[in-house]
Amino acid sequence: MSKSPAQRYAESQRRRAQDGPALTEFAALYEFGFDDYQRRACQALYEGHGVLVAAPTGSGKTVVGEFAVHLALAAGRKCFYTTPIKALSNQKYGDLVRRYGPDRVGLLTGDNSINGEAPVVVMTTEVLRNMLYGGSGTLDGLGYVVLDEVHYLADRFRGAVWEEVIIHLPDSVQVVALSATVSNAEEFGEWLTQVRGGTTVIVDEHRPVPLWQHVLADGHLYDLFVSPNGRDAPQVNPDLLRLSRREEQARRRSPGRPVRGGRRPSRSRPPSRPLVTERLDAAGLLPAITFIFSRAACDAAVRQCLDAGLRLTTPEEAEIITEVAERRTADLPEADLAVLGYGEWLTGLQRGIAAHHAGLLPTFKEVVEELFEAGLVRVVYATETLALGINMPARTVVIERLDKWNGEAHAALTPGEYTQLTGRAGRRGIDVEGHAVVLWQPGLEPAALAGLAGTRTYPLNSSFRPSYNMAVNLVGQAGLERAAAILESSFAQFQADRAVADVARAAQRGRHELEKLTVACDRGDFTEYFRLRRELSDLEGEAARKRAASQRAEAVASLSQLRRGDIIKVPGGRRAGMAVVLDPGIGAPGRRADGLPVPLVLTAGRQVRRLSAADFPVPVQPIDRIRIPNWFSARSPKHRRDLAASVLTKLAGRDKGPPRRGQAAQAPGQEEIAALRRRVRGHPCHECPDLDEHARHAERRARLEREVRRLETTVAGRSHMIARTFTRVCAVLARLGYTQGDRVTDAGRRLACLYTELDLLAAECLRRGLWDGLSPADLAACVSALTFESRTAEAATPVRLPGGPVADVLAATVSVWRELDDLETENRLSFLREPDPGFAWAAHAWARGKPLESVLGPDLTPGDFVRAVKQLMDLLGQVAVAAGPGTPLRSTALKAVDALGHGVVTYSSVEELPAAGPPPGDTARDTLPA
Repeated sequence: MSKSPAQRYAESQRRRAQDGPALTEFAALYEFGFDDYQRRACQALYEGHGVLVAAPTGSGKTVVGEFAVHLALAAGRKCFYTTPIKALSNQKYGDLVRRYGPDRVGLLTGDNSINGEAPVVVMTTEVLRNMLYGGSGTLDGLGYVVLDEVHYLADRFRGAVWEEVIIHLPDSVQVVALSATVSNAEEFGEWLTQVRGGTTVIVDEHRPVPLWQHVLADGHLYDLFVSPNGRDAPQVNPDLLRLSRREEQARRRSPGRPVRGGRRPSRSRPPSRPLVTERLDAAGLLPAITFIFSRAACDAAVRQCLDAGLRLTTPEEAEIITEVAERRTADLPEADLAVLGYGEWLTGLQRGIAAHHAGLLPTFKEVVEELFEAGLVRVVYATETLALGINMPARTVVIERLDKWNGEAHAALTPGEYTQLTGRAGRRGIDVEGHAVVLWQPGLEPAALAGLAGTRTYPLNSSFRPSYNMAVNLVGQAGLERAAAILESSFAQFQADRAVADVARAAQRGRHELEKLTVACDRGDFTEYFRLRRELSDLEGEAARKRAASQRAEAVASLSQLRRGDIIKVPGGRRAGMAVVLDPGIGAPGRRADGLPVPLVLTAGRQVRRLSAADFPVPVQPIDRIRIPNWFSARSPKHRRDLAASVLTKLAGRDKGPPRRGQAAQAPGQEEIAALRRRVRGHPCHECPDLDEHARHAERRARLEREVRRLETTVAGRSHMIARTFTRVCAVLARLGYTQGDRVTDAGRRLACLYTELDLLAAECLRRGLWDGLSPADLAACVSALTFESRTAEAATPVRLPGGPVADVLAATVSVWRELDDLETENRLSFLREPDPGFAWAAHAWARGKPLESVLGPDLTPGDFVRAVKQLMDLLGQVAVAAGPGTPLRSTALKAVDALGHGVVTYSSVEELPAAGPPPGDTARDTLPA
């Protein structure tokens, strides 16, 4: 029933009264009304609470983060808006500049430093972490911190940064944590409340744009779920189940073999990429993002569509696309455009088709994002990195396969990954509904797909662990004891304690039951008596095992002594009885892979069989011998019959038992067992009439005690887990002289400036002078081994190194790493990967001004190259800081940063936005001590 204008006005007035002036003023900035969860989160923030908002991708949870910006500006305080990736930081910076102007908004990433003292600063989370450890003055007046995509704390490489920030932020700062929908949001909220104070948890699982799931098979678009009468709960489409059964039946009938007539059995094959696009276009499902878990396959998909003559744009749209692409790439050197594949890339754009992956030049990716958001590019083939943060929704998401290569093997998509990918489907305010399309592949199971699609949430699990850099920073600020206590407040320890709580309670219950479960005997101490019985039982069991092992060894040895013609007696089993050895089975081919003999024999029943040690629980000894003619054939029934008759004749009237063995020596331990038996028989409780009942109670108590000990061991292993790891990290640091008790040494202070995966190795290279006296290009090459990591486990070709001292320095670096690896192993740690020299030649060549064409190759794409150079420049800047003012190494490191910063590397992704403050190139110098 529709509401009258008066009712709508009254409702609006009530909402304004509930919202208050701040939220009402803020809501007026938007063209759409806020959802209930957005209002509740904003109200909690306005009332002084921290908030955790867990909502689906694309549901508008960033509104809450933007309200924190609004509150900070209104109160004259600062707000830091953090993101996990630079592209998202750049995107959010642009949004906020357009709203509040360039004077009030800044940007701090590894690439850009723009107006860093502004009241609102967008930054990557690592930048904020470094500020907190460095005691930066920029933190003065900070009132709000927005942690966008906070579920990144599950990332095993970078996740610890989010927890460090949450733990170390001043208590006066309100935290706004924005997360994808996770199944344990309440648990995460409890932890936030524990470390930050009052935190309101807002969970909303409603997608603002409904999502429909489909499967594309044989050119037909099937719904994954159907409701037979429109009212019942959705079920897996029976048509898909029938398709799966038919495919499985065809595979079983003739797995890969041609059927009659020479034809192979028909199997559903995925349609070509151009056909998929045409099918989606005909169904009105564009724009679409097709996720392909391979960079090369994304590029190949674009070429396939171009070769098929596909065009999704009008001539007018193509002109606009050309203008945007040329304007955004105008600063790229002409010589580099051909190397970057500019022509093919632009052709694809003009037809509305593009690829998006980490191997592309960042500028190219940004143009694709801009044109896709504007509706000019209709189809994007992307790797999963597109789903991780940037705002690039589509009407439809297509997933080609339900597994992907994880660096070691093909692994099935998890429900969390599937949810993240399909979360891009459905544009709020544009689409009435979003669509997720999975392409049919041989072996696809509709029920398994339904399970993926039906699991909307996934748990958020901490990946926190203390690093060497973290340890020296914490010890320097708080001392060893306080630092360990700080780390105990991590989400990782919180989850470990929660996980072990039930185990601890079970152990406690068991202890209480043990106290009540006592066994009393009026004849004596039954506990002592039961202990003697257990000890006797254990000794007897061990002796029996040793006897069995000894007999088996003797049996194997006796089989090795058999010769052709030996007459033996098989003691038991299906082949029990007399037999004659035809082949000892010691040499190939009779011998088994484990080296044990397997003699070939003729049994009394005239059958030829292979025997093994399993047929002889006791050693075998020949009863007699018989000569077997060379012409004997085991395959001849007559030969077998004649030989069996000869054996019977040979043994006629004889004792067919094996020769008597000598008296076996007393087994070790028998005297101890005999003495213990005497003690058991002589114990007063041994004659108790209730002995059996007492023994049952004692056995029950013993089982319970074993279980309690197991539970307590589990609890001990998980309790104080982070603190124990921190203690081992500090032991390594103390051994190397980076700390002395609660004091951080000069070497430790240098380590505190190095925020890199190989922090300790970088500090050791500094301390040992490995980088002293190098040229800027040589230093860049050597330091690159600490930032670069090859995408493949083994390079296809030997690593190419520049001439001069680089090879020797890299060899020395690996030698230092081996020392540190041994020290880590000694302390049960494994933090430092082996340095990778795979980028050394490219870094050296680029620093010496070589053209882009000469440094790129089949294994080094433009995007990888730019990213690797920027990471290298970042670490070189840290090395300059750690080296200290006035040192030659500091000067060389800064020169290396300048030498690397040219060409495609320096093209700023935000240069079109008005900016205040120092240019990006001055970032390193601004952070160096005077």
